Amino acid sequence: MLYERILVTGANGLLGTELIGLLGRHPEYDVLATGRSETSRSEGSHGYMPLDITAKRDARQAIRDFQPTVVINCAAMTDVDRCETDREACWKVNVDAVETLARQCKDIGARLIQLSTDFVFDGLDGPYHEDARPNPVNFYGKSKQAAENAVRKAGFGKWAIVRTVLVYGAASRANRSDFVLWLLERLSAGQSVRIVTDQWRNPTCVTDLAEGVERLVQRRRGGVFHLSGAEWMSMYDFAQTIAETFGLDAGLIQPVDSATFRQTAERPAKTGLIILKAQTELDYRPRPLRERLRKIGRP
Repeated sequence: MLYERILVTGANGLLGTELIGLLGRHPEYDVLATGRSETSRSEGSHGYMPLDITAKRDARQAIRDFQPTVVINCAAMTDVDRCETDREACWKVNVDAVETLARQCKDIGARLIQLSTDFVFDGLDGPYHEDARPNPVNFYGKSKQAAENAVRKAGFGKWAIVRTVLVYGAASRANRSDFVLWLLERLSAGQSVRIVTDQWRNPTCVTDLAEGVERLVQRRRGGVFHLSGAEWMSMYDFAQTIAETFGLDAGLIQPVDSATFRQTAERPAKTGLIILKAQTELDYRPRPLRERLRKIGRP
């Protein structure tokens, strides 16, 4: 087995935290975590350095100094409404920084694994295969499509794009919330919530996602891969499943449609991802939703 030097950006985010912990348990990986914070929030064996990937000189220097064989870019602006209103900041993180990483990876012969999203699709014909044509309906999706194109056009063959959707998991407790923890907090406090019935997704446990990314590293696969949960459902059904799993009052969940909310950015209706390619080529096996939820615990 060849030794891998892996640099991870956005290492203090939901996926980054989980991924660093997983990679750090493998002795064949030398891992350098990077993020905007001064210290790492991850467990496992790894090094850490503060890094803002939008600072081009710093990003180039970090890669030149560490000489990674693999760069995994988990850094992104993911607040969909903020991306719509602050497009310059969104583009700087989600596109310009990716171009810098891709060029640097090409220069040193490293592989680049770029995280992307189901929001590159318009939601009219989900769930989607890897070769489905992107057609984003909001600026966040457009920026992530542009990032994918930047990776493809960088002029090197050592890349993989990982699209995922609606990520949740216990790792978020350390630094941010997600849909599951938000809902558990509301229902545990006896507060009612309104959840849409006309938006469909594959809820994805961050543990499964991290394991899928690690398999890409281990098997040295390239191209586009969809890594998500296997179950496709409406957001309302997802919320009902969460309530039932934790024995909370599902009657507090009110079904509504998307027209009920006035959001800055449009959301695609039915996205979701088909994961057959990952199952076949990576032996990717996400665990059942209820099983993963039971491991989270209440906030």
